[in-house]
Amino acid sequence: MGLVATDFGIKEALDKLGIKEMNQGSSTGSKFFASGEMIDSYSPVDGKLIASVQSTTQEDYEKVIQSASEAFKSWRKIPAPQRGEVVRQFGEKLRELKEPLGKLVSYEMGKSFQEGLGEVQEMIDICDFAVGLSRQLHGLTMHSERPGHRMYEQYHSLGIVGIISAFNFPVAVWAWNTALAWICGDVCVWKPSEKTPLCGLACQHIAATVFEENNLPEGISCLINGDYTVGEMMTTDKRIPLISATGSIRMGKIVAQKVAARLGKSLLELGGNNAIIVTPDADIKMTVIGAVFGAVGTAGQRCTSTRRLIIHDSIYDKVKDALVAAYSQLRIGNPLDQNNHVGPLIDKDAVRMYEEALEKVVHEGGNLLLEGGKLSGEGYESGCYVKPAIAEARNNFEIVQHETFAPILYLLKYSGEVQNAIDLQNGVVQGLSSAIMTNNLREAEQFLSASGSDCGIANVNIGTSGAEIGGAFGGEKETGGGRESGSDAWKVYMRRQTNTINYTTELPLAQGIKFDL
Repeated sequence: MGLVATDFGIKEALDKLGIKEMNQGSSTGSKFFASGEMIDSYSPVDGKLIASVQSTTQEDYEKVIQSASEAFKSWRKIPAPQRGEVVRQFGEKLRELKEPLGKLVSYEMGKSFQEGLGEVQEMIDICDFAVGLSRQLHGLTMHSERPGHRMYEQYHSLGIVGIISAFNFPVAVWAWNTALAWICGDVCVWKPSEKTPLCGLACQHIAATVFEENNLPEGISCLINGDYTVGEMMTTDKRIPLISATGSIRMGKIVAQKVAARLGKSLLELGGNNAIIVTPDADIKMTVIGAVFGAVGTAGQRCTSTRRLIIHDSIYDKVKDALVAAYSQLRIGNPLDQNNHVGPLIDKDAVRMYEEALEKVVHEGGNLLLEGGKLSGEGYESGCYVKPAIAEARNNFEIVQHETFAPILYLLKYSGEVQNAIDLQNGVVQGLSSAIMTNNLREAEQFLSASGSDCGIANVNIGTSGAEIGGAFGGEKETGGGRESGSDAWKVYMRRQTNTINYTTELPLAQGIKFDL
């Protein structure tokens, strides 16, 4: 890996994170190795090359899987509370390195420094959650229909968990999966996005340090780098019982088919097309804050970003004017400058898709209230900065039905009862996050009822973006149906077993069946 000089203290951050000029790419712990083609990581902040890492070859991959398989044999035997202690130490390391890791996230991905710090905080929070969980991996006991018998359920470690993550949350989503998987006695093989490989290297180095300090085997935490071909090595590998994949719906369908073909398990967190419903009883000030952050936070590159604002016709103009006024206050620029609200898109391909989406909404009959556009000139040399845009549109527009990973907000109008707005919200193939802004209790409860939002996340008087780790995170329909992070999401990382114990001298059969010899 060849590091280059950078501004904003990035070189110092990399040094603190243990990323130095060495050959790094694949890793089975503290040992880094790779022999594939180089992957260049360019910052969308200033367009500079940060570093180049080597991708994983098939031979490298086999070393990783063998190491992970061996590590699993011993890691699963360690009591869960002791595994929890290791995760606690990992969380402490993250606390110590929160500032440099948050800075790397901001610089390599392009989100604001505050959001970068927030992402590392998510990692810390899930570690705290997992430590408590390490003493709560509970099953159930049941009464048997047969006398002298006892029945119960328990959960066992699953094995190797393959994690495929996306660029927009280059460290947090890995931690959501990894912290829980480690507690459950699993080992992890992670393929980060090829757009943010350095974030992956940094996290792997931190984890490897903790495992090494505890004299634990290589392979509990593994890293592989590369494009979709490396991901295919994982999805087709029968040695990996669970694949957790975060990304686009297109990618998720491919992963699901590959994993299902070998009867493996998949946990999918895919696209969102999230809406906020604004009723006549909404607090307009709260609505504007929630909608603007939801639409422009991370430059609209969150799966929970607000894409659609469904506004009652009686307050439509009032909300529209307030939004336009709020957008005029947004500052776009270097995300490491905390005076700025909006950073760059991840790369020039994302800019192209943003521009195509704006063209399509106009072609389909929409009206651009704020035209958006690509920014150029001093401070925008990377070519990845764009203006957040607002368009009046209809829900049945093809482009509105599609998720564009960019800061474009579509305003939709509804009339009559709140159910009409709910039907509009549900009228897309995605089903991740949703929200309603209202002070009307009946409207709020209807939105949360069985005939209300069909999304995995449904909020009242907060936006669609920004989930806490305590709740299960995930969505329905083409969002994939997976659940990560809190609640009982841990169960997907374990195999379930029902046990029946006969403590008598007889062998009665279930259902009263007679079988005499």
